[in-house]
Amino acid sequence: MENGPDPAALEQARQAHVGRRLHRAARAYNVLALEQLHARGHTALSLAHTNLLPHLGTEGTRIVTLAERAGMTKQAASQLVGELETCGYVERRPDPADGRATRIQFTASGWQYLLDAQEVKRAIEAEYRARLGEDLWNNLNEALEQLNAMDGDGNR
Repeated sequence: MENGPDPAALEQARQAHVGRRLHRAARAYNVLALEQLHARGHTALSLAHTNLLPHLGTEGTRIVTLAERAGMTKQAASQLVGELETCGYVERRPDPADGRATRIQFTASGWQYLLDAQEVKRAIEAEYRARLGEDLWNNLNEALEQLNAMDGDGNR
């Protein structure tokens, strides 16, 4: 390509931006958390499961709401819920607000997962805080809060 784009420069630009750095940091966090959850006995869980579970409310959640929160199709969420049911982390129960609907709720094993996940999160945060130092850790959290408070148009 004589007058076309420079593939090396384009690849560098694709890799060197804040979105990619945020994605890599989140992925590294999730992989580390999953490794620690596996060490605590939650060996049946995958990254897909641990990406879905934070969207399940402690009072239970309908599949359609779970899918919407997780940014996936109802079919994909339903498949993951089925796998989590097989592993014993969740169960389907009638929705008390609508007898035709079902809610996905944590089982006793699911509640233990939640407790273990909280300990894992605290341990990872302590490691990050020690690695970054208190000031940089606080700045990072403040910056992330500000970014998360923005809407899709960059407004607060």
